[in-house]
Amino acid sequence: MARIEVENIKPHLGGIVHVEKADLCEPEVVHECQNALEDRGVLVFPRMNLTDREQLAFTDCMGERVNYTRAVPGSSAAEPDVYRVTLDEEINDSPEYVLGTYFWHIDGVTTNMPLPKATLLTARKVSARGGQTEFANTYAAYEHLPDWEKAEIEGLRALHTVESSLRPVFEEPTEEDRKRWSSMAVKMEHPVVWTHASGRRSLLVGSHAERIVGMPLPDGRAILYRLAEWAGQPDFRYTHQWQEGDLVIWDNCGVMHRVYPYPATSGRTMHRTTIAGTEKIA
Repeated sequence: MARIEVENIKPHLGGIVHVEKADLCEPEVVHECQNALEDRGVLVFPRMNLTDREQLAFTDCMGERVNYTRAVPGSSAAEPDVYRVTLDEEINDSPEYVLGTYFWHIDGVTTNMPLPKATLLTARKVSARGGQTEFANTYAAYEHLPDWEKAEIEGLRALHTVESSLRPVFEEPTEEDRKRWSSMAVKMEHPVVWTHASGRRSLLVGSHAERIVGMPLPDGRAILYRLAEWAGQPDFRYTHQWQEGDLVIWDNCGVMHRVYPYPATSGRTMHRTTIAGTEKIA
């Protein structure tokens, strides 16, 4: 029988998975990983050194595969449904999508489809400076809000746009920039508090949250910024210092993430695959 052990990283988030690479797709290992992902939010497989085909095989074992960024500028690896995340100019001549990941976000919020369930990332090349990925548990962030603030945000809805998530990257976006961004995704209206089919509730915030619907712009943005700051506090946050070969999976429906800035010349490269979700937020 395959052996697997999950070691907790922090009280509210994170688990280090100790398992042999050859056992990753064994049914009992997959089942344990699925349960641990729900419980811990982020799973780290140190120095797993998966090839693209091995990563895709594990992705398919964990759930149905999805590729929601085919229209996004950047780079696709040789294997279908593997996306190379890099600022290397020889690979990615449109870096704004990757630069936008420097800010708190949740993958797939501006696509009209069920939110991707989970993201898998393998470190192919790390940066000597920067490049750490931070994760924040949005389930725990909601659960620990004071009652008065839960009441204040109950029923609020936010408009999410790719323009909002990319605006911090540009000093003065051109009209051409705006049109390109609009072609990459759609504007989506979502509840600020997402009640999942399981009954659990999480905050749905991040750089893509443009405004609160029906509220003056400054008031709404103040709420969204405050909630993102709350969710990103140390108690709910885990920072991963990458080593080459690390595999990290996170629950994209209950965890937001961001990347420490790193030099474009570092060659930092991550290979991403995605597990499809089953629930639409709205």
